[in-house]
Amino acid sequence: MSMSPLLLRRASRVALVAAATALLAACASAGATSGGPSGPTRGGTRLAAAPPVVTDPAPIVSGTMRRYQIRGRWYQPEEQPNYDQVGLASWYGDQFNGRPTATGERFDMHQLTAAHKTLPLPGLVEVTNLANGRRVVLRVNDRGPFVDDRIIDLSRGAAEALDLLNRGVGEVRVRYLGRAPRLGGGTVLQVAEAAPPPPVAQPGETGNRYWIEVVAYRDQPQAQSVAGRIGRSARVQAATDQSMFRVLMGPWNDADAAERARRMVMADGFADALLISAP
Repeated sequence: MSMSPLLLRRASRVALVAAATALLAACASAGATSGGPSGPTRGGTRLAAAPPVVTDPAPIVSGTMRRYQIRGRWYQPEEQPNYDQVGLASWYGDQFNGRPTATGERFDMHQLTAAHKTLPLPGLVEVTNLANGRRVVLRVNDRGPFVDDRIIDLSRGAAEALDLLNRGVGEVRVRYLGRAPRLGGGTVLQVAEAAPPPPVAQPGETGNRYWIEVVAYRDQPQAQSVAGRIGRSARVQAATDQSMFRVLMGPWNDADAAERARRMVMADGFADALLISAP
């Protein structure tokens, strides 16, 4: 049965409206997911993307949940849905590249992967560099690091994404997200520039400031050498009687920021670094 010209025009108009609506919906959907690694930026900071949704999780690799011993210490892997810790992260690369991980996967130092002592394998974790706000999701497919003060070992690619490559060690927050997909899962969530260095107090300013005493020596050239190696506003302060020379960093106006900096200094090998409050 043929349609009248009026009905035909109405049907055509409805089809055009439906097509335009579908096109707008598709554009809105694309915009909602555009905050990922290639997404928009605001004020020099790439906007956060959503963690990946795992619809087909990989099974836990047989044997990786058994209790095990390393250097006389026992570790018990287990499901830890509320795992959320702050600690130090290190990274590993060339010397392990291409070798099998604890899951049997080949370690590719350029992929976004990590090692953890007790989380299920393979799993996903969200790692945030507390010094600059960079945030990534990593596939955990290996065991380690077996150093008491470190909670996660990053691949070279992960360390680069978090801007920890040159430092070697940094303070991070690690959140367990759950089981990993059968392949991949690593994602860059947010890239942010590091915060500017703390302002140096000017003579005559009032109020408490926080300093870090990195180390103290009786030998002035030794103290100056360490200050030069550290950089980052480090300076040498001599005692009144010239008997000791302290290497100081700062000042900070905020005690929490100063404490985070002190932990990073300790991670650099100065285990006795002190936090000092002074006018």
